[in-house]
Amino acid sequence: MKSELNFIVKKDDQVFDMHELGIWVQSFHILSPNINRSKLVVPSMAGAHLSSTQEGERRVSIEMLIESDSMIGFDQLKHQIFDLFYSKDKLTIIRDLTPDKEMYVMQEGDYDIDSITCSDGEFNITLIMLDPYLYGEEQSREFTSDVFTIENEGTIEAQPIFELDVLAPVTFAMVQNDNEDYQMIGIPVEVDTEVVDKTTQIIYEYGQTLNEWYTPSGNWSGNFASTGTAIVVDNWGAGEEWHGPALMKEIDPLDDYEIELYVYTRTEREDQTFRVSTNYYDENMNQLGMLRLWDKTTNQVRKVVEARVGPYVGDDINYLISHRNYNIQGQRVWGGIVRLRKEGNKLTFYAARVTQGGRHVSSVKQVYMDVNKEYAGRLKYIRFDMANYGDTRTPNEVRIEHLKVRKISKIKVDQTPYIAYPGDTITFDHHNKELLINGEDVKELKDFGGSFFDLDKGPNQLVVHPSESFNTRIKYRNRYR
Repeated sequence: MKSELNFIVKKDDQVFDMHELGIWVQSFHILSPNINRSKLVVPSMAGAHLSSTQEGERRVSIEMLIESDSMIGFDQLKHQIFDLFYSKDKLTIIRDLTPDKEMYVMQEGDYDIDSITCSDGEFNITLIMLDPYLYGEEQSREFTSDVFTIENEGTIEAQPIFELDVLAPVTFAMVQNDNEDYQMIGIPVEVDTEVVDKTTQIIYEYGQTLNEWYTPSGNWSGNFASTGTAIVVDNWGAGEEWHGPALMKEIDPLDDYEIELYVYTRTEREDQTFRVSTNYYDENMNQLGMLRLWDKTTNQVRKVVEARVGPYVGDDINYLISHRNYNIQGQRVWGGIVRLRKEGNKLTFYAARVTQGGRHVSSVKQVYMDVNKEYAGRLKYIRFDMANYGDTRTPNEVRIEHLKVRKISKIKVDQTPYIAYPGDTITFDHHNKELLINGEDVKELKDFGGSFFDLDKGPNQLVVHPSESFNTRIKYRNRYR
């Protein structure tokens, strides 16, 4: 027989059912909202003025009985319960009574399991809800037009996530509600303003046009191949140290530019090594810098990103990104980008892992000001290579998803640049307070008056601008007190 008050706990991607653990839920109480009110007392005036109201943390009180076949089993179950409810992160509870709602809790303080017999016991535990609301299942709706109405069926406001798939080049994106709250990135075009592309694609290589590259001079071995959507190594060659193939390409010289390397790798063993790099040079073959992902250890699984200005002149010299600020140990799979953006004498280096959902995580951004213009030469040559060290094992998988080179143009006062193009996705995440294009943070594009507004209880009319420029989705979870 199962208690009608039974519940499950989700922790560390595992699910623990109280009934299956041998726990009888005797009572389960969610305490009322905890309202904190600030008041202003005015001399010579009766009472007080309400200054502000805030919902504080909330508490959940649970009484449970445990039963075991032996004293040893009782002790084991007791410590299993201690371990279950302790966590540095929040736990998720879903009650059998309300399987469509979940709450997030944490243990605070201690509790004891009192023995009824040598193999039975009872205990009361109080958990805190730092987020004092219950959450329903995620709702997802497709806008059928640029004006769309959403019904929030929760008892309080919901926090929406808007995803705008771009259908036409846009200089701005905006979502507005019927309270005149809005969120916006970019700049609307004025009638006397010219719309321009700030970036122009020069190279977009993902294995389709490897025949347009040539093998550079140097001690390279092996050769590349194409999967049709990525660049892989067909033959690593051989050598006592780093060995593998390389390709190079010449372009019309660029003053300002962006270079982006997207790499995916999977290593299951500690004795696997790899190196994926791109080096770039000016018109006189002076090296302007390098971008890289590699694992050069044989005693641990490790992913290190490196980004350097200029040629190699010594370990840790001129490295904006290195093992000091991007060193991930124990992660078998890493897929993400390493990028340089040069505008005038400002060099911005960026690295991030890209999740399966397309979001940038574990990111780092570093800026180098080339005040002496040591690396101001115009970009002329691009080289990329992949290598393995000596006779160490090669990775289970490693590929270059793409190598992009873009020209960056200077924007004049009477010009407005596009911020997104067909195929891009703009995300306004009002739950996590994020503004993203293709998963990358773009808060620098936020309009000053924009805000992360909520969905009111009941109907909400939403408008997307500019019209006929997006396929729009909204995701949200109903919230309840």
